[in-house]
Amino acid sequence: KRYRMTNMMSNNAKRVRADGGNDISGAAGGHRTMSNDAIILPKISADHNDQVAQRDDEESHANAGKTVLWRGNLVAEKEAKALCHVFDDMQDHFGHQRADPRVRFNAKLNHPSRDGQMWFGDLDFTYNINGEYCNLSYIGMDVCVDLCPKLVHKHGQLRLKNYGSSWVYVYLPQMTLDKFKSYVKTGTGWDVSDGGTVYDPNRNLVAIEAKIHHEPEQPKPSFWAVKDKDASGDMSFSRIGSVQEVNEHPHQQRIHRGVGIFSVSVEVEGSPNFKPTPRAGDEANLCFTLVSVRTWGITDCVAPIVHAPNKWY
Repeated sequence: KRYRMTNMMSNNAKRVRADGGNDISGAAGGHRTMSNDAIILPKISADHNDQVAQRDDEESHANAGKTVLWRGNLVAEKEAKALCHVFDDMQDHFGHQRADPRVRFNAKLNHPSRDGQMWFGDLDFTYNINGEYCNLSYIGMDVCVDLCPKLVHKHGQLRLKNYGSSWVYVYLPQMTLDKFKSYVKTGTGWDVSDGGTVYDPNRNLVAIEAKIHHEPEQPKPSFWAVKDKDASGDMSFSRIGSVQEVNEHPHQQRIHRGVGIFSVSVEVEGSPNFKPTPRAGDEANLCFTLVSVRTWGITDCVAPIVHAPNKWY
């Protein structure tokens, strides 16, 4: 299948957004469902990593001037290739009955504050795109995004504070999250805890508390809805606003199924003087930030969390 994007928010053309350029509109590439016998990214040895790093160092100066225009912003050529691969073509994302994504996970923990105990880092993703390795800070997953109304206290306040403004629930199969965790383990060495997730044993689904940017200086996550499908199977998407804007419309306050694109950070408890290592047996916590949604439509097959997710246990 092939997909193309169209823009319905031209008044936001000058806002720099997390999912690319001054605006998240633009021509989209193709999205094909990969078969189970697709070629999988092989395990990359330490020697190969050293060779790639050396080659990158040697080519860094030569490539510094190679920039292209992607959705209104000038970005490095390889970065643009990865952005198109993930955001436009929606390739190599995690999902049920999809081939293993051809991507390697990387992370580097940063020293905490003087009195802090937690070490933080951002996951970086190296995609194998037709034999070329391209780094990006974003990863896609098949998810359901919950924009359903939540219960309120008798005094009129939401039981789930700031829901739909600074965070939302996204639902995905347990096996999809397990696959994602296995990539974290392979790439970084860290086992991943279950912190920040809620498990529904009745449907074998996991709910993730995904952050969404809401501060004035930060780009809000974009929300794209499928527009139409022609005889050849091509589909087009239109940007209908940010997640927060869509959440304000009653007819959109449903559960939307599609592809969520995330940035992911990792945190591990340690001490100011000793950097934690995977060999110590500690687990890493993951924090997902939703930066964009491509939705195929609404589903009634998932029961939303309304106020007390701990009842799922």
